Amino acid sequence: MSTFVLLHGAWHGGWAWQRVVPALRAAGHEVHTPTFTGLSDRAHLLNPQVGLETHIQDVVALLEAHDARDVVLVGHSYAGQVVTGVADRVPGRLAKRIHLDAFVGDDGDAAIDLLPETVAGHYREAVSGPGFGWLVPVRPLEKLGVTEQADLDWLTPRLTPHPWLTYTEPLRLTGGAEQVPAVFIECVDWMRVFTPQAERAAARGWPVHEIATGHEAMVTAPGELAGLLLDVAAA
Repeated sequence: MSTFVLLHGAWHGGWAWQRVVPALRAAGHEVHTPTFTGLSDRAHLLNPQVGLETHIQDVVALLEAHDARDVVLVGHSYAGQVVTGVADRVPGRLAKRIHLDAFVGDDGDAAIDLLPETVAGHYREAVSGPGFGWLVPVRPLEKLGVTEQADLDWLTPRLTPHPWLTYTEPLRLTGGAEQVPAVFIECVDWMRVFTPQAERAAARGWPVHEIATGHEAMVTAPGELAGLLLDVAAA
């Protein structure tokens, strides 16, 4: 039995994995879906000082509090940065890390600098305007490849603004993450913002898998995603 720890991306919360969790638990695995400080049900803790390091510590503290071992750490989108940071801090607790359409950062990399320049420009404009200089407003879900009205209705009221510092604070790594086997999963049925990250992963020799759905795979293709996570964990 493994322990899956599923990390949500920007604007989301641990609830985003609701459609994936049952299949993992049915296969006998323990599953945790924490919400990062300042997001969703923890939005009351949001302030301009919440950054990448805050979210890395959120997850490290969870793993240590549960004395979790043999962990399959999954990070969606922004949370790829968190996965890398956690793997660097506590590599001995992790069996595998999975970057789901997510950042693959090196020491000194900030998430905003890993985005395509046009997308990064949209983020900066939004932050400087409706984001008051320190928040990333919620992106239109249609741009993330969500097309079904039922999915839009489920996601939209749950999303909250995301702390900008998490995108501008660079990763600080010591090399520990290299001890943890890594896998990349790309969602290929949308504008494919994370293709350069998939290519970076492939260049490092990571296995790279594809799911023919939009960026929100845990919502739009939960059964296929759960099956792939189980296969990757068992490999």
